[in-house]
Amino acid sequence: MRSKVWIHSPREIRLNQADCVSELRKIDVDVVTFGQYMRPTKRHMKVHEYVTPEVFEQWRKRALDLGFLYCASGPLVRSSYKAGEAFIENVLKKRARKSETALAEADGGITMAEVRKQ
Repeated sequence: MRSKVWIHSPREIRLNQADCVSELRKIDVDVVTFGQYMRPTKRHMKVHEYVTPEVFEQWRKRALDLGFLYCASGPLVRSSYKAGEAFIENVLKKRARKSETALAEADGGITMAEVRKQ
């Protein structure tokens, strides 16, 4: 049985973002956040580039397409951004879908998700 490990890695991954996110998903990371570095004081590192909301939305969609349960992505997002609430909500939704699918398969029927699509 694999143990679950919580990893917090606030590293700049802009240059290899697609590769990094894919690698995180391969090792079963379920939640990812993308935020903008904000310079707290003039003694801290300067902001190299401000990322547009459209780019953050692209990153969010990519993460969800890769199978992450939750992705918060935006200029003011931080790694703790509603993390507990979002994680629990999405885990419960995923479990409900799995249970629904298993029950439907056992009964030889269709799932509610399939009914909604019709």
